[in-house]
Amino acid sequence: MKNLLLSAFACVSIAALSACAETDDAAPVGDNGEVNLYSSRHYDTDLALYEDFTKQTGIKVNRIEADADALIERIQSEGEFSPADILITVDAGRLWRAEEAGVLAPTESAILKERIPAHLRHPEGLWFGLSTRARIIIYNKAAGAPAGLANYADLANPAFKGDICVRSSSNIYNISLLSSIVAHNGATEAEGWAKGVVANFKQAPQGNDTSMIEAVAAGQCRISVVNTYYLARYAGGDAKEQAIFDAVGVIFPDQNGNGTHVNISGAGVVKTAPNRENAVKFLEYLTSESAQRYLADGNNEYPAVVGLKANSAVEKLGAFKADTLNAAEIGRNQAEAVKIFDRAGWN
Repeated sequence: MKNLLLSAFACVSIAALSACAETDDAAPVGDNGEVNLYSSRHYDTDLALYEDFTKQTGIKVNRIEADADALIERIQSEGEFSPADILITVDAGRLWRAEEAGVLAPTESAILKERIPAHLRHPEGLWFGLSTRARIIIYNKAAGAPAGLANYADLANPAFKGDICVRSSSNIYNISLLSSIVAHNGATEAEGWAKGVVANFKQAPQGNDTSMIEAVAAGQCRISVVNTYYLARYAGGDAKEQAIFDAVGVIFPDQNGNGTHVNISGAGVVKTAPNRENAVKFLEYLTSESAQRYLADGNNEYPAVVGLKANSAVEKLGAFKADTLNAAEIGRNQAEAVKIFDRAGWN
């Protein structure tokens, strides 16, 4: 029964799962020459990454792409018969959800420990960060740099009343940011901060990071909080996008304190992986320089491996000191962060 289920993996079609790689019917999934990925990444460069891995190792990559929560739920429902070897997703909060669901297994690898900084990997090896992004403050240049705005805490200063536009508190990026504030300062102080920011809203939370950037550039809002990779897209875009980038100023918060909050794209080996050895090889490959270029450049992120530079569009944002809070702490405080947002009225 298990072999039949595994053989059916490659071209399965179910609601909420969006794509499936082509497979060779002569080579059943689950043999020693394949690795099966469940991925919530959806970048064109990932296809080149998979091809490169196969070229280097001879191991064929099968994949299913969908929302992270749908993939986690699927692995749970498949149980011991799951063909998934690797779960790849974005944001430490989603990796934490996979951890809580019990679908990941510890991985011991000297290569992964050497290449991935300790704060970007799970303390017990359940997952490893592969690329990073920072959550930064942006402002409208035409209105001038906001005096006294250098830290996340400053966003709660009444001096900025009516200046701030942000996206919903249900957004995982905002949840993770508040989770890091809880980890550093405690829930009480984090709630005071959230209430102070809400008091400074120009409008009810709405839109996404892209719409926040464009609103700030157009002067509709003076201040917002966004992920670096969204802004880097404008930095490396056409003339119209470049003009939007040039209209926005960048603040990397907390440079004299903990450093700017960073989050990760990451992956872990599934507990029931039928091709565990190949899964570990794939994870190790993702820390190679060529793979890091695919991962980071495909979404204008920073490589997780120390010593590798970001692409030119990302570097236009400037250098900064990153917070070295372990990404696992960001996940562990998710539930508390959601409660705080609700009490603060950050809808």
